[in-house]
Order: sequence, then C-alpha cells, then structure tokens
Amino acid sequence: MICPLDWGLGHASRCIPLITALREKGIEVVIGADQRPLALLRAVFPELEYIRLPGYTIRYPGKGSMEWRILRSLPGILSGIRKEHRLLTELVQVHQFDAIISDNRLGLWHKQVPCIYMTHQVMVKVPGALSFLEPVLYSIHKNMMKKYSACWIPDYPGENNLSGDLGHKFKAPLKTFFIGPLSRFAGPDGTSEGDHDNYKSDILAIISGPEPQRTILEQLILSQLKGSELKATVLLGLPEKQIAYQLDDHIRVFSNLDTPTFRKYILGAQHIICRPGYSGIMDLFALGRKAILIPTPGQTEQEYLAAHLSRYQFVCKKQDHFLLRDAILENSEKTWHNSIDDDVLLDQALVQLIDNI
Repeated sequence: MICPLDWGLGHASRCIPLITALREKGIEVVIGADQRPLALLRAVFPELEYIRLPGYTIRYPGKGSMEWRILRSLPGILSGIRKEHRLLTELVQVHQFDAIISDNRLGLWHKQVPCIYMTHQVMVKVPGALSFLEPVLYSIHKNMMKKYSACWIPDYPGENNLSGDLGHKFKAPLKTFFIGPLSRFAGPDGTSEGDHDNYKSDILAIISGPEPQRTILEQLILSQLKGSELKATVLLGLPEKQIAYQLDDHIRVFSNLDTPTFRKYILGAQHIICRPGYSGIMDLFALGRKAILIPTPGQTEQEYLAAHLSRYQFVCKKQDHFLLRDAILENSEKTWHNSIDDDVLLDQALVQLIDNI
C-alpha cells in the first residue's frame, strides 16, 4: 500500500512514478489516500484499488507563519497520526499487505510489516528567529522515523542535489536510500518537438497548495493576466473538479490535466509560474525547465527551497509584491539538465524492499 500525505498535490504526484515502477515489477499496489491526492491518483490509475485514508489536513494561514499554525494545530495533527496508525493496524489484518510506503505520513508503521518512510525533509525548517528549534524538531522527527524500516529520500546524494539542507543537513536515524528525484514526467513520452506546437503559450501558471493560499494565488495571477495581452494557460490544481473554459481570447483555464497533456503545456510555455513545492521542482528538473517561483507565504520550506534554487538562476518573488511584468523581464531562458540515471537509484531501493518481503 502506498499512502501520500494530503497537504497539496505534490506528495501524490511524486508517488505516480513509484507506483508505475512497482507495477512494472509485477507488484500489486493499493493506494491509501484522501481528498485531492485521492482524486489525482484515481484519475491516473483508475484500475487500482483505493482505500480512503483520512489525513490530518491543515489550512494554511492567510497571513503569518505556517509553522506557527502547525504548532497551534499540533494536538490535532498528533491525534490524526494516532488514528491513522490504528486504522493501518486494522487494514493490515484485512488486506495482509506485504509492505507499506508512506510519503510523509508519520502514523503508517507496523511492527510485522516492512514500512518505508519517504521524505525529502528530514530536517524541519523554521523561521530565522526560531532556527534554534531546528535540532529539537529534528529530534522529535527522528524518534518518529525510527519506527519505520527504512527511509527513502527522493533526491541525489552528495552536494549536487535539489533539497539542500532539508534532505542532507541531518541524517535519518535508519537505513536510508537516496532514490533520485521522482517525477511523473521523467523519461521520453514518445512525442517530437513539433507535437508541442499546439500547446505553446507565453505563460503557464500552475496554481497549487492548500487553501486559502491556493485561491489567493489564483486570483492574483488571473487579475494580472487579464490586464495583459499574454497568451496564458492557468492550471487550478483542482483534480476533483471538471473545469475547462476560455476566460478571454488569450487565457485558458483548466482544473487539472492528464500527465501527457500537462507535459506538453510545460514544454510549450515560454515562462512558467509555480510554487517552489519540492515535487514541482522535481517535475521541472525532469523536463529541464526553469520557473518563476512564488513561495506560499509563511511556509518556510518553500521559502528555503526558493533561496536554495537561486543558485540555479531561478527567479523568486514574494506573493505580496508579485508583479507579472517584472518577473517576466527577470526570468532567464537558461535551462538545467538531468545527466544522472535516476532509475538506477530507485531500482536499487525497490529491489531491496522486494527482497525483504
């Protein structure tokens, strides 16, 4: 069973190549998810079995620090972790799972079943004034990780990596595999460059993340696009809905896109705007594309990733002061290139897991 966290769509989207790799090895996969992650994965793999596994959803603040919101919500989160652990115990008895892969869900461990904890954030980033708390939070996280059989980090080992301090500053307290970046867009899709002509645009805006910040970014982007003559495609990050319309003669809006179509829009866009969520960064890396990054206000992880990616010449803008015109002028046409065979790293981890079943 594979279970992504339900904070945004990134955890679910990076599970897509993992599910595909397991199925190619003849492994039967059951997906445990809820809300938008469930809707996304069901659209990609409609033939699989699904179990509704409630998460510990938290709304992002309209203003202020996400970390303070999490601290205030900690009793509810801990209660959710305990509930999902009790539910997993019942599910293992019924379904007799051979292994569990948990993407950042801390309650999905079992003493009799190999359980993988997948995360890019061994270290928990906090705002600068509270950075002294990072070792304390790591200690808490470490004690929770110890209950699992192994830790998988979707990144490269060594200095040339995508996650920076998040996945590399502190070590996971258990057997760890760096499995390479995970992206549903990795590998060739069988199309030529000419096939992307119908998907070309000046702007591709990828709206994502928990509410209310998802809606705030949507309104910000659409309002500035309406005042321009730019040809734009806007993805709302709402896989549970069926939305597709032409806002005017130069702006198209979709709730979500299937993977092959999404890939073509990314490759056809002159400029991409998105959150610096880690899964989105892995998708961009897989396709060799840069983007204008707008971190979710108050989410220290995204703010750190945006700063970390500045060394790759990404343009990073604060949401409160975002001006589309200025961001486009700063955006570089340079690309980055993936020259490492990620499949080898992932395959080694999968083989190890299968051998232990």
